[in-house]
Amino acid sequence: MADCVFCSIVAGVTPADRVLEDDDFVAFLDARPVFKGHALLVPRRHVDTLPDLPAPLRDPFLAHAQRLAEAMKQALGAEGSFVAVNNTVSQSVPHLHLHVVPRTKGDGLRGFFWPRTRYADDEERARIADRLRTALE
Repeated sequence: MADCVFCSIVAGVTPADRVLEDDDFVAFLDARPVFKGHALLVPRRHVDTLPDLPAPLRDPFLAHAQRLAEAMKQALGAEGSFVAVNNTVSQSVPHLHLHVVPRTKGDGLRGFFWPRTRYADDEERARIADRLRTALE
């Protein structure tokens, strides 16, 4: 879709710090992370919501989510992760995306109130993306 920011990222038109990609999916750092390392997993094909995801892509979608969740621990020292998908309501971009947010005990995340953080600069964001890519290899 021409007006979809995630389709633009998938196509390489809009820059993003990609951490994982294959023929069907791309994962990249969220531009407005809850915590540093917060990644979004999207199908390359434009799909609006999880119920719209074709059956053959369901297992690989979840498998990549598992890999990203593990990479948060290995690459960033997170104790775990928060994994979420919004469908329509609270879905800021109408393209299926799964959030994988690194978590540590006492990090301040409560319920669904998501305080947002910022990367110090592009170099810090790139370093974190590189660490996640390395953990996913």
